[in-house]
Amino acid sequence: MILVGIDDTDSLESRGTNKLARELARQVSAKYRCRAIVRHQLLFDERIPFTSHNGSACLWLESRNGVATSDDLAALFAELRAGMLADFIPGSDPGLCLTTQTADEVMAWGQRCQREIVTQADAHEIASHSGVRLEGLGGTEDGVIGALAAIGLTAAGNDGRLVQWQEWSDDLTGPTPIERLRERGIEVRALRDLEANNSRPARSDGREIHTGIVDVGKHARPNLREHQAVLFVTSSPPETSCLAEWTALKLK
Repeated sequence: MILVGIDDTDSLESRGTNKLARELARQVSAKYRCRAIVRHQLLFDERIPFTSHNGSACLWLESRNGVATSDDLAALFAELRAGMLADFIPGSDPGLCLTTQTADEVMAWGQRCQREIVTQADAHEIASHSGVRLEGLGGTEDGVIGALAAIGLTAAGNDGRLVQWQEWSDDLTGPTPIERLRERGIEVRALRDLEANNSRPARSDGREIHTGIVDVGKHARPNLREHQAVLFVTSSPPETSCLAEWTALKLK
């Protein structure tokens, strides 16, 4: 598992971090397969500078040639760094990190960033202790905080919304047969109304659905649970205009 965290790469007028993550995955795709791109929600607090919703992204990559060597990883980091600097957005404060082994301290850091205000110094100290390559690439370099948080949360495997799942195209929209989702390795689970109020339901919550139609919205955005893609749904309201009996939930 190669995890790459990026954060604070955009401005209100520019392309978002998720779009950059997709482009970086494309740039390294000849040597590295993209297992997932995960968007994580960090603490939403007016005291924290952010572009829109204080989210960061993690690319989960795998080498196409077996185990990546230390030289391979150094070259990968350099290529990603160059790609981010080439697409630097004035006013942004990007951070980049990379690791293949995520320590408990880094996973705990991700959770801390969702509930409290933290500092760059703390991020660099934890990265140094844990052997994580972490670098600020411009501006205030505050993006190192969210970049490190992103790899910790993805490594834990139970947080975030999937911007990309494996190497499937992002072509699922509107009413979609559940069988088609399952063909792509996306598990569908129905939540009751009470469960649907939980912003981070566990994979075991709700019953698994194998057939039927689900309205996935503009794009299918399943969640990362136990390192797998899970789309949580609820029964469509009777007045819905489409034929889908299920509606996808937008969860974090």
